[in-house]
Amino acid sequence: MAFVQLEGLGKRYGEIDAVVATHLSVEKGEFVSLLGPSGCGKTTTLQMIAGFVEVTSGRIVLDGRDITHAKPASRGLGVVFQSYALFPHMTVKDNVAFGLRMRKVANSELQQRVDRVLKLVRLNQHAERYPRELSGGQRQRVALARALVIEPPVLLLDEPLSNLDANLREEMQFEIRRIQREVGITTLMVTHDQSEALSISDRVVVMQAGRITQIDAPYTLYEHPRTEFISGFVGKANLLPGERDSTGVVQVCNRGDGELTLSLRPEKIDLREKGQGRLQGQIVSRFFLGSQWLYGVSTTLGELCVVRRNDGSAPMNEGTPVGLDWDAALLRVLSVDEVPA
Repeated sequence: MAFVQLEGLGKRYGEIDAVVATHLSVEKGEFVSLLGPSGCGKTTTLQMIAGFVEVTSGRIVLDGRDITHAKPASRGLGVVFQSYALFPHMTVKDNVAFGLRMRKVANSELQQRVDRVLKLVRLNQHAERYPRELSGGQRQRVALARALVIEPPVLLLDEPLSNLDANLREEMQFEIRRIQREVGITTLMVTHDQSEALSISDRVVVMQAGRITQIDAPYTLYEHPRTEFISGFVGKANLLPGERDSTGVVQVCNRGDGELTLSLRPEKIDLREKGQGRLQGQIVSRFFLGSQWLYGVSTTLGELCVVRRNDGSAPMNEGTPVGLDWDAALLRVLSVDEVPA
């Protein structure tokens, strides 16, 4: 049996289904991200697991124990909120110790556990500071330490990096993963950031309109999206008309009236000289992304997105006619979205 199981979990508000019959199994020590756009039900799912939102249908099972209707405090889960929710009048050390004091942990053990977790999150030198004296990343780590110090069976992260700037957010992604691996704690994280979910998760759960649409390892999810929604939401994708030839091999239909919808990632397309490749086009836009150039190429199949690695050579100019080529094995057949947008 999985360590955390959601069995037909659902939440209904009047006539609106916020979460519909969700089934999910999470193994002990696994890092799983719930990914999706605003309003897809990911935060509601996390809040039901935490006990902050009442369950309408289904069950939540933790290590073989049904906690569906248990009070939040009795579940013993660690939660890091989007706002961090630190006590401004308490030092870092006292913020981290708060949960242990509420559990009446002996002072000697309390001090040992607080010291240990502050070292884990690399804040032992800031134990006597107040939240206002810390950076955003440091406050985030205080919230993480406070959740971990009670030694919960599961750690729940609700958009923990959304308040940080881009550079710090990327740094903290890997810091969270380092800490999670070192502790070995089962973790569920809610995020709308695709790169965040792909970079640090063991598995990613994509949600749309209250339903789970795909569960896979990050690489599999990116390389083999099931639907048009997932293809476009998890990274960039070119949607192309497709057909199968007489041998059953999938190929792009240059007439534009294919019976299939195919996905082709921008980095899978090669830019060739005019007259070469499978399709002809003209560069209509270009954007410099540091390590990459992002080109918009006008073709008879519409404008396609092409990514080319910045190798130090001069970029291609707008207005340049080009050929486009790709490996047909990299085309992915998409199913029609079954969930309403």
